[in-house]
Amino acid sequence: MRYRRFGHLDFEVSALGFGCMRLPTTGKPGKIDEPAAVEMIRWAIDHGVNYIDTAYPYHGGNSERLLGAALEDGYRDKVALATKMPIWMVEKADDFDRFFDEQCERLRTERIDFYLLHNLQAPTWPKIRDLGAIAWLEKARADGRIGPVGFSFHDRADVLKEILDYYSGWSLCQIQYNFVNEDVQAGTPGLEYAAGKGLAVVIMEPLFGGTLAAPPEPVQKIWDEAPGRPSPVDMALRWLWNKPEVSVVLSGMTTLEHVKQNVASASASGVGSMTQAELQLIARARDAYGALNPIPCTGCGYCVPCPNGVAIPDNFQLYNNAVVFKGSSRQLNRNLYNDMPAGKRAEACIQCGECEEKCPQKIAIGEWMPRVHEALARK
Repeated sequence: MRYRRFGHLDFEVSALGFGCMRLPTTGKPGKIDEPAAVEMIRWAIDHGVNYIDTAYPYHGGNSERLLGAALEDGYRDKVALATKMPIWMVEKADDFDRFFDEQCERLRTERIDFYLLHNLQAPTWPKIRDLGAIAWLEKARADGRIGPVGFSFHDRADVLKEILDYYSGWSLCQIQYNFVNEDVQAGTPGLEYAAGKGLAVVIMEPLFGGTLAAPPEPVQKIWDEAPGRPSPVDMALRWLWNKPEVSVVLSGMTTLEHVKQNVASASASGVGSMTQAELQLIARARDAYGALNPIPCTGCGYCVPCPNGVAIPDNFQLYNNAVVFKGSSRQLNRNLYNDMPAGKRAEACIQCGECEEKCPQKIAIGEWMPRVHEALARK
């Protein structure tokens, strides 16, 4: 296993982190295949993984319970444990302690090594901030219940910068990032800004919900025709580890074979380790994915601001991702759409036509918006 700097902290983190959102299940909602999951987690730790990530809602709350059992028998002392506060469930200041105490009981521990606010976005940040989240984090750190603090994030780079600049005590942030998402959410600008402030950057969705592991035919053809027929999973992970700003890459693994493959990739990883030919291959795959987008939006932003407040490029991006990547990524993009303020969603479009006059791609934006809403809205 290779190890990397964890921001400004005195901690060497394994290149691969174990994300506990996609553990093997028995087929019943929220029911984890416990023997298989425990075997996977312990195998990963035995082979050098020292960062384990979970959250209050994963697997209907059972991820934390399973992890508590997996980290018995001395395994708890071998890892840094990270979990997250479900901020959308917090209604009053007393809820911070209530949820934290429940998490510690589930995890069978009295201390959380890295504690994050879960899923900060522009609509949720002001509420949780004004309820006293920062003061609670500082108090919990002072009394030893938690270690360094951070947040996970699903929004634009400018929102990330606002949150990072608000509080000097952040030590880590967790962002969605992969080779097809360089301009999505925080993207490369957010990655570089956070790392530039000395934060550890934890990467989630490195395989975009697993969809990069099963490419559509035009993309698979690129991998198949490349010398050595490289694994798309290995290439996607190594692309991330090639970047000095990345601290740890979380993988939500569902089989022991996934764990073994990802540990092998991590063991061969390193900053600057990819060749120019490999980076060019990644670029070709990225372009091939882009060519599959049904809406030819380049994200140039000429169409905004919309007079009615619709976030046109964001809506198109979510729709394109849902169509091209499908699988769990489709549901992720639906969730992100429904988490947007109503005034920014496609349903707020009044077909005024002002944006269409500005669009270099001549997209019939007013015709697309109802289709976007119909595809992504919560039924």
